[in-house]
Amino acid sequence: MFQGLGIEIGFLVSGLFGSILMVSKSSNGNLKSTILAILGGMASANYLTPIMVQFANVKDVKMQNGLAFIVGFLGLKLVEMVSEKFLEKIDPKPITTTRKTKTKKVTRK
Repeated sequence: MFQGLGIEIGFLVSGLFGSILMVSKSSNGNLKSTILAILGGMASANYLTPIMVQFANVKDVKMQNGLAFIVGFLGLKLVEMVSEKFLEKIDPKPITTTRKTKTKKVTRK
C-alpha cells in the first residue's frame, strides 16, 4: 500500500522515535516547529536511510532500522550534509577566492 509512495514503515517508525527523542532534547515549546521537526525526521529516515544502507552495504534489518533511528534523530542536519555531498559529486564547483583590493585613502586639506 505505502510502497508505491516510497514509504518504508520500519524506517518511518524508527525515524519517528529518533525525531521524538531529538525534539524532547531540544524542545523550545513551539508546537509548529515541534511537529515540523518530527515530520522532517521521519521523512529523513524514510528517504535517506535506503541511500545510507546501500552506501554502507548494511544487510541486517535490525541495523538498518537502527540507522533509520539515527537518521530520524539527526533529521534535517543530515539532509543538509548528504545533499551537499551529493551536489558536490554531481556538479563540483571550482573553489574561488575573492581578493579585496586596497584603496588609497584620500585626505582633503
